[in-house]
Amino acid sequence: MPVADELFDLANSQIVQQYIQKTPGSQRLATEAQGVFPSGITHDARYVEPYGIYVNRATGAHKWDVDGNEYIDHTGGHGALLLGHAHPTVSAAVERQLACGTHYGASHELEIQWGQLIQELIPSAERVRFTNSGTEATLLGIRLARAFTGRKKILRFAGHFHGWHDHVTSGYVSHFDGTPTPGVLPEIPQQTLVASPWNIEETLQIIDAHDDIAVAIIEPTGSGWGQVPVNRDFLVALREATFDRGIVLMFDEVICGFRCSPGGLQGAWGITPDLTSLGKIVAGGLHGAAIAGRQALLDLLDFRHALANDLEKVAHQGTYNAMPTSCAAGIAALEIVKTSDACERAIQTGSDLQQQLNHMFSSVGVKWIAYGTFGGFHVFLNPQGLNTTRDEIESGKFDYLTLRAPVSSSLSMKLRVGLLLHGVDAMRWPGGPVSAEHDAADVTQVVEAFRQTIMMLQEEKEI
Repeated sequence: MPVADELFDLANSQIVQQYIQKTPGSQRLATEAQGVFPSGITHDARYVEPYGIYVNRATGAHKWDVDGNEYIDHTGGHGALLLGHAHPTVSAAVERQLACGTHYGASHELEIQWGQLIQELIPSAERVRFTNSGTEATLLGIRLARAFTGRKKILRFAGHFHGWHDHVTSGYVSHFDGTPTPGVLPEIPQQTLVASPWNIEETLQIIDAHDDIAVAIIEPTGSGWGQVPVNRDFLVALREATFDRGIVLMFDEVICGFRCSPGGLQGAWGITPDLTSLGKIVAGGLHGAAIAGRQALLDLLDFRHALANDLEKVAHQGTYNAMPTSCAAGIAALEIVKTSDACERAIQTGSDLQQQLNHMFSSVGVKWIAYGTFGGFHVFLNPQGLNTTRDEIESGKFDYLTLRAPVSSSLSMKLRVGLLLHGVDAMRWPGGPVSAEHDAADVTQVVEAFRQTIMMLQEEKEI
């Protein structure tokens, strides 16, 4: 559908019109933002037609927009908030630190405590280096792997997200053929090999055909935090193949770290990579991330190691690395993860939500399927009408093109707006993280929001 026709269709939708009537304050701010930001937004995931909500308060699993509307939150700070919004222990730690200063321009004790907690929880973390974002963590990890191995190529997996730097933009949602995305030099993706994480034979063939692979990087739960699941057998085989060939294996646990278990996916499944990129939960919802891994790799950042071994050190700066406020939040959050059942609560609530959604989908006659592991949920809109199950999807049976098969932009936007209309803020695909603060009442409301939205979509002949 052409863009103009799509916008006209949305404008004539009762779902959209009711949403506009409910959110005049957000509409006013969205109009103002158009004169400041491209598309009026500061993150691509916040793109909604006709506009997204503007939030001014959040606590636990709920948030409120500028019009006073309450939402069950399944965006979760883009995955950063396992403990929910404004957790009192985390908030108190940050407030204490604010009174002491935000940036010392010097080392401080909190960064040691934060790093030691990561070492204690993450099996691969012999050494840790802090960065500001997950994008920076994967960029630094790739650089370390190349410096360590002396090789050029990156092996990545179709649809897996590793940030927005030049080395990983191709092969995420497009350009699987090695061509560059806009603004990226063509020579950069030419050093990237894209494999299928649902086909170990193909992946091994690619590995065997190239002797210059420095690093294999993967979201270990699967593309889009398990929207296209990766099974454990695949990861075991990948670990064996990379170890045998001297390829650095990097788990991108920016989303799943401290969520699958206190030790991340590698702790839950007992598969230890060479490097691990961490973000989101690691800093308790504030800005902050890290690359962690084998000492031999992280030693390339070490001044004394470089001098002793006549090496050129890998340079790494970052004005906001290990900010005291981020350290305080990260320590508080990770202590809770370490000593409580936060991971288990989120995982169980997510499973309950998927089960109840699937029962409702069946009752209203749609072939949608809710699925997901480790405290998140995804809804497969099943545009091809496949006869399958949650278990089959979670087993890693289906590929990227199946589970991310395109649906009309009109349906996608109306579904997201319909959920907002009924008090649920979820990610567009649709789905999102489940926090330890979500409860049975939230699950019931989310299921009902989907039910009401489906009825409206049926009335508008979208499904």
